[in-house]
Amino acid sequence: MPKSRKSIAIDMDHVIADIEYQMIDWYHKKHGVLVEREALKGLPEGAAFPEREKVRQLLYEPGFFREARVIPGAQEAVVKLWNDFDIYIVSAAMEFPLSLHEKYEWLKEHFPFIGWKNIIFCGDKSVVDTDFMVDDHLKNLNYCKGRGIMYTASHNMAIDYDVRVNDWSEALQYLYSNH
Repeated sequence: MPKSRKSIAIDMDHVIADIEYQMIDWYHKKHGVLVEREALKGLPEGAAFPEREKVRQLLYEPGFFREARVIPGAQEAVVKLWNDFDIYIVSAAMEFPLSLHEKYEWLKEHFPFIGWKNIIFCGDKSVVDTDFMVDDHLKNLNYCKGRGIMYTASHNMAIDYDVRVNDWSEALQYLYSNH
């Protein structure tokens, strides 16, 4: 029996969860150095911070993923998409031990309509088989079995990718025009 609805894999970090803000805020609180968001543009993750390893260490801190802000427009967009697509939240959460539980709790708070069957925590997203994948990393989009959509984040601004969206308004427009 053919699928009646198209499916979308939606990444968490830098796509629905504002990890850039979290890095800036936590680095400032912990190390007393404020890095402006503008300074991150076009650089690999963590490269704009004085001590890159200290930024990476934040990803192992309790509460880092749990307390992240929601990307503006993400909640409203995912609610809208939920009505017309099969939505899966897909996150490579295995690398950072605390992130698995924290990301699940974060999703329950900010996207409570998404049940456990639609949440995929993995180590490698190449196993995901959806019609679309919205992600901020080329490494995930390169192995996407469907149509990859690069969600703009500071660390990927210098990367050329044929389908790029800068916010959730553009993501909605693309997804519905290719529905």
